[in-house]
Amino acid sequence: MGASLFSPSVIADRLGAIGTLLPRERAQTTMYYRQKVLLALLESFGGKLASTDFQKYLFLYSRLCEKDRSYEFVPYKYGCFSFQSYADKSKLVASGYLEDAKDWKLSDSFNNHTAQLKKDDAGKIQLFHDKYVSLKGKKLLQHVYRGYPYYAINSLVANEILTADEYAAVQKLKAPKKGKLFATIGYEGITVEEYLNRLIENDIRLLVDVRKNPLSRKYGFSKTKLSELLNNVGISYKHLPKLGIVSDKRKSLKTSQDYKNLFSNYEKTVIPEEKDTIAELYDFYLDSARIAITCFEECHTMCHRHKVADAVAGIAHSRFKVVHL
Repeated sequence: MGASLFSPSVIADRLGAIGTLLPRERAQTTMYYRQKVLLALLESFGGKLASTDFQKYLFLYSRLCEKDRSYEFVPYKYGCFSFQSYADKSKLVASGYLEDAKDWKLSDSFNNHTAQLKKDDAGKIQLFHDKYVSLKGKKLLQHVYRGYPYYAINSLVANEILTADEYAAVQKLKAPKKGKLFATIGYEGITVEEYLNRLIENDIRLLVDVRKNPLSRKYGFSKTKLSELLNNVGISYKHLPKLGIVSDKRKSLKTSQDYKNLFSNYEKTVIPEEKDTIAELYDFYLDSARIAITCFEECHTMCHRHKVADAVAGIAHSRFKVVHL
């Protein structure tokens, strides 16, 4: 006869399967896989790392060991930096997985994060740790800057840790691009870091948001947070809600003809009504030299921003050209 459902051995097995969770912990048993990777990587290095070192390890791991990267990065004050990782850090602190500290430190309430990963990923993290565990601080920065100089363009310490020739090469990557540029960009299907990198790489100096209501469930793309992140990488932000389309008009869109009808109506009504706003946008372009207008859709022809760009082109010089990033 099998063991009783309520026998000590069965109860112990079941407790082992779910873990000995406290009430707060029990409510926080689900997380994104990228967060599990983050915790396991930190665990492999002893559960505590300085912020700069951890960002560099996370960057290298995502670049060298992942086909589908858990995190993307932008060039920031000390090189590669993931805004998403810090948003995740706040959530993991609130859930009790991380300590509320400047550096990255695992909470004592949880352990064995590596066991939560797929077998292949757990093996990759161990191999990565073994290769890079001795590389820390200045040497780790040098390694990343030399291998990925683009991410050093906004570094405050690149000139201190690179040779003169290496630093000169970084400065060339940072050099302003010549000529004016009017671009459009959507954020559908990409992270906020990928989005910011497209702007940085094209030397965009001003982003103009043409959404009616600049709100998004996707991290980094609501007005306040987007403006903050842009400012962090040296790009200004302006919002022109009058050029947006009310959300109700998008609810019933199903076919390509529906979109054509929507944009045709937009071109016939909103554009003429907002000619002063279009002129204001053109002035932004003249003042800033390199600007981009933004909305959600990846393809510009599925978004009203291409009609906004056409309207600006209509009042601009004949050599005016629109680039869709």
